[in-house]
Amino acid sequence: MNVCDLLDRASDAALAVDTNLKITGWNQGAESLLGYSAEAVSGMRCGEVLQAILPNGTPLCGPLCTGGLCLSRSEPFSIDLCRARHRDGHWVTVSISSIVTRFCGNPLPGCQPVAIFFLHNAAGAQCAQSINGMPRLFTFGQFGLVINNRVVAVENWARRQALTLLKYLLTYRGTEVHRERLMDCLWPDANQSQSRGRLKVTVYFLRNQFREVGVRDPIVATTNAGYLLNRGAVWLDSEYFDQLIREGAVLQGRRRWQEALRCYQDACLLYRGDYLQEDLYADWCAEERERLRETHLDVLARMACIYTEHEQYAEAVYVCRKALAHEPCREGFHRTLMSCLAQLGRADEALAQYRRCQSVLAREIGVGPMPETERLYRHILAGNALLPSPPVMHR
Repeated sequence: MNVCDLLDRASDAALAVDTNLKITGWNQGAESLLGYSAEAVSGMRCGEVLQAILPNGTPLCGPLCTGGLCLSRSEPFSIDLCRARHRDGHWVTVSISSIVTRFCGNPLPGCQPVAIFFLHNAAGAQCAQSINGMPRLFTFGQFGLVINNRVVAVENWARRQALTLLKYLLTYRGTEVHRERLMDCLWPDANQSQSRGRLKVTVYFLRNQFREVGVRDPIVATTNAGYLLNRGAVWLDSEYFDQLIREGAVLQGRRRWQEALRCYQDACLLYRGDYLQEDLYADWCAEERERLRETHLDVLARMACIYTEHEQYAEAVYVCRKALAHEPCREGFHRTLMSCLAQLGRADEALAQYRRCQSVLAREIGVGPMPETERLYRHILAGNALLPSPPVMHR
């Protein structure tokens, strides 16, 4: 029996993946459960489609996902309960299991499946968690903390300032933060004596929260003038995000395109939303939020550049649309999207994209398109599409 037969006969939703976790097979049950057709997901990485999360929003899919680690060791993977994203945006509660295959039958031409993941609809069941390793802090989108195979309900901490303190220290990770700065941030209306006493109690509380769940390494270190986060004691998604991008840039410089794209794709999987978005109006994390936001857009620009250079216009279209969903005023992405659509023979969509660009710029910042965007529009209108140019990070 080959993989096609297994997928077709499975009573649950099922998908096959290759060694790069790209989808090579997708059965009718998966289409019914998550709303995507087999054609729509073919060649996409499973994490991009499933976007699986634990109950508090902590991602299960991503560069260090348990399923991928198990697959790399040729071991089966299972998780009792998590949530996967339906095509229309709502969450579906599922349990996941897998088998590692040794079959030669290929559901899709040119792809060698190595594992099959089964998704069982488990709506209404109680959720469990299964992430192992050192404490993991998730700062993109909804904040999350996973310690010793369990999600920590930080929202239930008795001292709310302890959570703010943790976020503050991880924002300045590895750098000493002076007590005065922390006191001003946490208790701006208290006098110095009150603030100093409250800070000591809050630091003790925070350390104790980690100790109670079995973390031995000190997370918060005391310095002469303040405190700092012990970088070696935790895994931080934003730090790993930066690392992946640095690695991707080196690989791109060496013209190792596919490896560079893999790093960039992993980085984008981590970026589930803006940095500490729950603290939108906090001054102390605004600069880091903007830096990471710009870095994410730059990564998408790099991916679009690689795709267009290799005439993978459909992939470049997907990346540009993703970038514009985050920042609709980036005119470089509009131009690249227009060019790629024209190259794909979709000139009507390219012209519609120009009008969309024109409307967004007028509404958001009160300007019209740049001269190069106008020239591209006229070329497409005349039936003479230009080759796509890499998106730029300004307008």
